[in-house]
Amino acid sequence: MDFRGKTVLVTGASRGIGRAVALAFGARGANVAVNYNSSADAAREVRDEILKANPEARVALVKADVTRQDEVEEMFACVRRDLGPVNVLVNNAGITRDQLMMLMKPDDFHAVLDANLGAAFLCSKMALRDMIGARWGRIINVGSTAGLYGTRGQANYAASKAGLIGLTRSLAREVAGFGITVNVVAPGYIRTDMTARLPEELRKRYTAMIPVGRFGEPHEVANLVCFLAGPDGDYITGQTFVIDGGLTC
Repeated sequence: MDFRGKTVLVTGASRGIGRAVALAFGARGANVAVNYNSSADAAREVRDEILKANPEARVALVKADVTRQDEVEEMFACVRRDLGPVNVLVNNAGITRDQLMMLMKPDDFHAVLDANLGAAFLCSKMALRDMIGARWGRIINVGSTAGLYGTRGQANYAASKAGLIGLTRSLAREVAGFGITVNVVAPGYIRTDMTARLPEELRKRYTAMIPVGRFGEPHEVANLVCFLAGPDGDYITGQTFVIDGGLTC
């Protein structure tokens, strides 16, 4: 997969899956816009790693709170100025604020929906301005198996990821005629900072539930994202791809 000449914007790209996705596209020749909100040092490390692997890469760091329309608009303006129109958008930014429903604060419910679902709406809407004009584009939303099956203590998170699947299916129907595909990648347990915070006993319990016997690696998710963005993904749209080591099979 060769993405030379393509501009890829990855939200929440300073760590975890977003970081792996940015590195994967950079290694494949893309111009990469690394979005972050507060982790400037981590974002610079991502840029440096991309350039180390591919000195000819063009990388832009774009700070933005993707739940805010004004900051999203400014982010896209910066990317267009520095790298060109966005050809591939990966909506990866997200948060968790776990709690049982009876104890969950309304602010925590809405904050998670804004970050995980509302941000994807705002960014996708902006990206379509470039993609429709070019009559080509890829939007890949990073979901979760929680959006398919639910998770105790994550009503807000599961709702946001389930909503992301509905948004993806509807948008895919709207833009297919313009050569734009829209898909969801739904990881299970992946080795990231988020899962690293789980107690050791809980990690062991989850690992025992996974048929392949381990958590996934961020680069494994990134490889799937790149496949969907590449030429072999031309006829795939509106779909949800679960990558969970067989956890939900």
